[in-house]
Amino acid sequence: MTATPPTRPRIPWMPALLALLLTGLLSACGKPPMLVQQYLPDYPAPAAASRTPVPEALKVEQFSVAQAFNTQNMVYQPRPYTAAVYHYSRWRANPGYLVTDYLLRDLREARRFSGVFGPNSSAKYRFRLEGGVEEFLELDEPDGWQAVLAITVTLLDVNQEQLPQRVVLQKSYRAAVPMPEKTPQGLARAMSGALEQVSGQVIGDLADAARRRVAGQEAGGGAAKFR
Repeated sequence: MTATPPTRPRIPWMPALLALLLTGLLSACGKPPMLVQQYLPDYPAPAAASRTPVPEALKVEQFSVAQAFNTQNMVYQPRPYTAAVYHYSRWRANPGYLVTDYLLRDLREARRFSGVFGPNSSAKYRFRLEGGVEEFLELDEPDGWQAVLAITVTLLDVNQEQLPQRVVLQKSYRAAVPMPEKTPQGLARAMSGALEQVSGQVIGDLADAARRRVAGQEAGGGAAKFR
């Protein structure tokens, strides 16, 4: 007589569990992914200056950025000593690249120098601009929200051999522009205004400092340092 093999005991909840897992998998596959919105500053370039440009070329180096803002995330400070980011919303590029690119564009459009070159250019120049982004965030205050931009710049005269004589201008700039609404769009709009404001101040100061340095050399005077 042939022995009947033992039957494996059935687990009553197993079919239900498999069905639940399959349903969840199909649901996840059918759900559209969350799209990440990307933002850029947007403001008009400055008009060309009516004055004769400084008869020297300027090179703009890539700006550094403070580690707290060394990200494409849109950072905001909801309260003191805290930081947060907008989910599914980012800047199109790192703030160091954004500030460098827009300042380079504005300097070219303003035509305050005989030529303006970017970080990768091998063209000859006399003045070099270095800088860093210190703040690039939304600041939430009890009386409203602001987009805050702070940068430092250093203008160098590469014709000078000694570093102390090379420094033509070293200055910090900060702008805080009210946001129309507490949204990523509101932050991008206000940050555009802050960048436009700072860019205009930087361009004017660079041109004035460079013009004085050139005029001082032509007159036979010493190289001045402006802060």
